[in-house]
Amino acid sequence: MALTSAQQETVEQFRATFRARYASDPRFSNIADADRDDGAWLMTRFAVADRLWLELCVRPSIPQVRVGIMTDDRWISEELEDAIEETGDSMSEFVESGFDEVGLDCPEPTVEHYRDQGKYYYFATALELGALDELGTSVTLDRVARMIDGYYEAFRKAIAKTGQEA
Repeated sequence: MALTSAQQETVEQFRATFRARYASDPRFSNIADADRDDGAWLMTRFAVADRLWLELCVRPSIPQVRVGIMTDDRWISEELEDAIEETGDSMSEFVESGFDEVGLDCPEPTVEHYRDQGKYYYFATALELGALDELGTSVTLDRVARMIDGYYEAFRKAIAKTGQEA
């Protein structure tokens, strides 16, 4: 599905909002886009450590926003898995605790743990949208910001444990 110019502008404004919001945030050393060539996944990555990012992904054809933590290093992925296991929580409970820390009411969020393109390891939660223009609403902007911050809080100890500066 090709996006109209208005839809493209909506998506770009949404992403620009988060790039600007976190540009001076000391938790993130670098912010970069990493879009798929086909435009199906429009990803903005916020580096939290070497080879470890929080990711905001817009999937305009669904429409959906995904927020999560990802790495291209299998050992770091195992550190993330260990962080969850050490709490005794399920993935859902683990991420929910991070969401709770930032005031996001999201009981039992669905957390997908998967490998993408044979090289990226993800923990991610999707936010389904009724229409792409919801990206511009204050409700969606606030929820996505809290999801990003919540993922950071949930994995804070694992991020620190990597022992690497981004």
